[in-house]
Amino acid sequence: MAILTIIIGSLLGVVLGSFIPTIPYSASKYLAIAIVASLDSVFGGIASNIKKNFDLKVFISGFFVNAIIAMLLTYLGQRLNVDIYLAAIVVFVGRMFNNLGIIRRYWLSKVSKKLEKKNNVTE
Repeated sequence: MAILTIIIGSLLGVVLGSFIPTIPYSASKYLAIAIVASLDSVFGGIASNIKKNFDLKVFISGFFVNAIIAMLLTYLGQRLNVDIYLAAIVVFVGRMFNNLGIIRRYWLSKVSKKLEKKNNVTE
C-alpha cells in the first residue's frame, strides 16, 4: 500500500510540475521553510507510529500548523530585516534528526533481530 501511495504521489508531482510554473526566487524561502516544517511532521509521524502513539489529528494539524507558522515567521523576519527563519530551521532540523534517530534505531534492532534469528536457525 505504501509503495502504491509513493508511486501515485510521484506521478502526481511530475504531472503537476509540468503545468505549474517555477517558484519565483522571492517565494523560495517560504517554500523551503514550509518543506522543512512538513518533513519534520512526517518524520515525527513515522517515529510516533513506531512508538505506537500515532494520532492522525495531531499529525495533520502539526503538518499544516507547523508549515504555516514557519512561513509566517519567515514573512515577519523579512519585514523586520532579521533572519528569523533560521531559528525555525534549526528547531525543525533538530527535531528531524531526533526522529530519524528513533526510526534508525527501530530498523537496526529489527534487522539485527532478524539476523540473530537466522543465525540461530542455521546453527
